[in-house]
Amino acid sequence: MNDAVSITRDLVRCPSVTPADAGALGVLENLLKTAGFDVHRVTFSEPGTADIDNLYARIGTSAPHITFAGHTDVVPPGDEAAWTLGAFSGEVRDGYLYGRGAVDMKGGIACSVAAVLQYLRDHGGKPQGSISFLITGDEEDVSINGTVKLLKWCAERGEKFDHCVLGEPSNVEVLGDMIKIGRRGSQSGTLVVEGVQGHVAYPHRASNPVPDISRLIVALSDEPLDHGSAQFQASNLEFTTVDVGNTASNVIPGQARAKFNIRYNDNHTQESLRQLVDARLERACGNRIRAHIDWQPSNSNVFVTQPGPFTDLAVAAIEEITGRKPELSTSGGTSDARFISSYCPVIEFGLVGQTMHQIDERTPVADLEKLTRIYRGVLERYFR
Repeated sequence: MNDAVSITRDLVRCPSVTPADAGALGVLENLLKTAGFDVHRVTFSEPGTADIDNLYARIGTSAPHITFAGHTDVVPPGDEAAWTLGAFSGEVRDGYLYGRGAVDMKGGIACSVAAVLQYLRDHGGKPQGSISFLITGDEEDVSINGTVKLLKWCAERGEKFDHCVLGEPSNVEVLGDMIKIGRRGSQSGTLVVEGVQGHVAYPHRASNPVPDISRLIVALSDEPLDHGSAQFQASNLEFTTVDVGNTASNVIPGQARAKFNIRYNDNHTQESLRQLVDARLERACGNRIRAHIDWQPSNSNVFVTQPGPFTDLAVAAIEEITGRKPELSTSGGTSDARFISSYCPVIEFGLVGQTMHQIDERTPVADLEKLTRIYRGVLERYFR
């Protein structure tokens, strides 16, 4: 069967916990090849990381070209004994389909595939343009051998995308309440404060970094980075760990470290953000405190898809099926849309994300059916 429920079930039954594929891409490959897609399975590697299988499939050779993106890898199920119907059962009970990935995001992929197959069946087997799928198995982990490399591989082949729909679970409460049109960037670092180790009974012979790092944490946290922008909420810097590596209560440590993460908006680039925080640290240190920031590499840059004809047609398709006009939002964490945005405008719209990554992850069967109809409505409007 090529309906969304059956495809979701078949995908969920593949235990594709990152970095394993466990047959998930094969399910999609068989469906898309049968429908006439040119399908490519591509494996990418990087020293120190697992090899990752990816899939790119296209039908049609002309513009406009819309691509549906997603990931078949899932997070671990946790305590499988705690699941009502089994973490990889794909079973339906009381109107809900259960299983890891049902929401994030095998269900969204299944709906896009079902919608495309229906559209092709009703339009002579070919679109008035091109439809493709960009599917990775490396989103829930380090995101090194997945979408970012698959996009580069496509570009080297001359593939050009006009628009993308990423089927991440974008809705908060009910289907149709939110489209993601952008994401804040993510930048992590470690604040390092140098001291001089010594005996607590002789503090004049030491320099304690603990009070100093406390002052610097407050200094960097208290002053806002900005006050938001037209499309984004304010950036925020959050400290997540403080560590001195000291197990003795009678020793002043020689160094203190604190990890932090910044979620930043389009008031900043990665470089300008680092410069801003470094300058604030220098002011807070004055001439006495010795401190610096070890910045971590980041591939999570800020992006936004400006509202326009593409978002309008998506809103119209959603409103037609759900009766709701979705909010155009840039809230939440990161996704593979940050990579896709460098190649074409991208929006995120999928299922309701309330149970993603939880025990008993599940989605209403009715939502799978409605999301399929929404994607079908997007296609009908896109190729008019």
